[in-house]
Amino acid sequence: MDIKEVMTTNVEIIKPDISIMEAATKMKTLDCGILPVYENDRLIGMITDRDIAIRSTAEGKDPKTDKVRDVMTKKVVYCYEDEPIEHVARVMEENKIRRLIILNRKKRLVGICSLGDLALVTHNMKLSGEVLEKVSEH
Repeated sequence: MDIKEVMTTNVEIIKPDISIMEAATKMKTLDCGILPVYENDRLIGMITDRDIAIRSTAEGKDPKTDKVRDVMTKKVVYCYEDEPIEHVARVMEENKIRRLIILNRKKRLVGICSLGDLALVTHNMKLSGEVLEKVSEH
C-alpha cells in the first residue's frame, strides 16, 4: 500500500512572515500540529507545535511580533506519495519525526502523514508502535 492511500490531504500552508501567534492560532483552529511554510510558491520549511514551544516560548520570543521564519524547521524531511507505507515509516523512524511531508514527483505538496495516520488507517499497530518507539528514543 502506498502512502497516498493513508496520508492527510488538503493541507493548509502558511507564509514565513506571519506571527508565531497567528501560526499557533491556525494550528488550534485546524486541530493540527504542523504547517508547511511556503514562500514564492515554494516549500521553504515547516513549523510544528514543538518548534513553537522550544524555539519560541522557551527562548522568550514574543509570539505577537516574532515571525514563523524565526522558529520554523528549515530542513524538511519528506517522502513521495507513491512510496510504500513501510518505507515512509522507516523514514519517520530514522529521522525521529511524528509527522512527515508528502510530495508528488514534481515536488509539490500533496499531503502529510502522521503516526496516527499509520495506526488508524493501516490498522498495523505493530508498525506504528515500532515507529513511535524509535521516534521517542532520546
